[in-house]
Amino acid sequence: MAGNREYKSDVFSMLMENPINALELYNAMNGSNYMDPEMVEMCRLDGGISLSVRNDAAFILDMRLSIYEHQSTVCPNMPLRSFIYLSTILKRMIKNRNIYGRTLVKIPTPQFAIFYNGEEEQPEQYELKLSDAFERPVENPELELRCTVYNINGGRNKELLEKCSFLREYMIFVDCVRTYLAEDDFMELEHAIDNAIDDCIKENVLRDFLMERRLEVVKVMTLDYTFERQLMLEREEAVTQGLEEGMTKGLEEGMTKGLEEGMAKGLEEGMAKGIEEGMAKGIEEGMAKGIEEGMAKGLEEGIEKGIEKGMEKGLAVKLIRQTYKKYVKNYTIEEVADMLEEDTETIGKVYEAIKAADTDDADKIYDYFCAAK
Repeated sequence: MAGNREYKSDVFSMLMENPINALELYNAMNGSNYMDPEMVEMCRLDGGISLSVRNDAAFILDMRLSIYEHQSTVCPNMPLRSFIYLSTILKRMIKNRNIYGRTLVKIPTPQFAIFYNGEEEQPEQYELKLSDAFERPVENPELELRCTVYNINGGRNKELLEKCSFLREYMIFVDCVRTYLAEDDFMELEHAIDNAIDDCIKENVLRDFLMERRLEVVKVMTLDYTFERQLMLEREEAVTQGLEEGMTKGLEEGMTKGLEEGMAKGLEEGMAKGIEEGMAKGIEEGMAKGIEEGMAKGLEEGIEKGIEKGMEKGLAVKLIRQTYKKYVKNYTIEEVADMLEEDTETIGKVYEAIKAADTDDADKIYDYFCAAK
């Protein structure tokens, strides 16, 4: 998909690079009162690690490994992503330790939190579990990972925001950007971000951070808003295309099925009535009634089925087009799955269909994709 972000970063992760901010948020989350930022050991997922394995913030304090994520869109896969982040961090952490020996290898206690500030309405706080993704749910899963989602939009989680000044000021900045964007009808993105930065500097909101890293902030916010805006437009386009194709196919199938059922039912009712009132009159009335009822029922069922199939195809073709653009750029299946928030099995099947079709025609690739299911 064109317009994808160049790297996993946003203003929240930039703020969390500072151990002072990490310490403040940790204290606010855990009710602690640590004062020395040097106690914070930052854990970075860069330097040779795939771009698909990067999180916003991870650090160790008081033998706790805090893995924090910021989300501006709803993502039910955060427990799975957090599991990958945790595994990657632990792999580095125990690299030179003997996990096959008789001595127990101790690891920091993990803690997972997601800070949501998207525009889609969400509860103030809720929990996501890794077990929700299991194909076969069990009552007491042997492996579990829980992420707590905190909605930090205005009026939500006030106590947390009161205890953490940089997080509160971050949301003031985000709301300021949104206000300017709404005034410009999303036409002047960089202008809106610049105006918001000027206002916040004047009001002493993230003042030092915005003055020092202004260009980076404009860049990452432009990337984030462009990416999210494009996702929204493409989803709307896929739904519209699916509805149009579904209506067309539904009408065609409805007409055919209606005629078939009408003929069958008409003959059946006509024969029965014809025995009582006369073969000629019975067949005539039965045919008329059967065709009418059959047509109505057939059209209703056909349209419903056609819309469903059309929407399914529309979304599938859209995914194929997005995946093809990544395929020709030699992205791996895992990277594309992360970018498009799809599972690797589905993306893998699309890759196989692209290779088999040997064309950039999304409809032809779709035929191979359906044949492989």
